Amino acid sequence: MSQATYTRIVLATPLITVLAACGGASETSKEGGSASGSDKDVPSEIAARQANFEAIGDSFKAIRTQLESDEPDLSIIAAEASRMTAKGEAQGNLFPAGTSVDDGFETEALAVIWEEQDDFIQKSKDFGAATAKMVDLANNGDAEAVAAHVADLGGTCKACHEKFRVKKD
Repeated sequence: MSQATYTRIVLATPLITVLAACGGASETSKEGGSASGSDKDVPSEIAARQANFEAIGDSFKAIRTQLESDEPDLSIIAAEASRMTAKGEAQGNLFPAGTSVDDGFETEALAVIWEEQDDFIQKSKDFGAATAKMVDLANNGDAEAVAAHVADLGGTCKACHEKFRVKKD
């Protein structure tokens, strides 16, 4: 095994764990379904934000796949990180008040999002900054810096999940 392959494996191991957790970011509601057995209509924002989270998870998976390869394609990583930035920015309009699990919807969004909205917005900005940095690192051609930054990017997902999302067992 070459030194470069060994280094990639060592760098990839902790980030695979982080990326796997982020890949499951989608909420549980079904598009167009009813909430908690009621006749309450599901707001379109819930379906849209779930689709965005799914796309973000797909991008994490694509980045992980590249970093696990012998020759990661940094242009794919840059494109996927850019996609994550766009999806993250779109999320800001998809959390209207009254769309949490506490409001009777099948979602993983907790009411604390609206109770501590400044913190929620800051965590969203942190995610955006981390994805933008990933784009820059990938565009600069530094695979090791990209691999090292993945943990930081995943940390921004985790920070939001821990506080604003229903905990999964």
